[in-house]
Amino acid sequence: MRWRPDDLDRLERAIDDQERIQISRRGTEYVIVPRQLRPEGSTEVIVAVHPNTGVEMRFRLDEIDGFSVIR
Repeated sequence: MRWRPDDLDRLERAIDDQERIQISRRGTEYVIVPRQLRPEGSTEVIVAVHPNTGVEMRFRLDEIDGFSVIR
């Protein structure tokens, strides 16, 4: 996925509002609650938790194939 400025704005707003997002990576879809957008090496990483289990998950932006905010 090519991240446009409005995509990053929606992601940052979802972090601020603690909204769930849906992402797809390598053919698998995840519903997560993003907590932070953190630089890591040459890219940025979404630090999130699984909404049911609370398990922390990390997703590199350059590995994400699709993204949407769930309202």
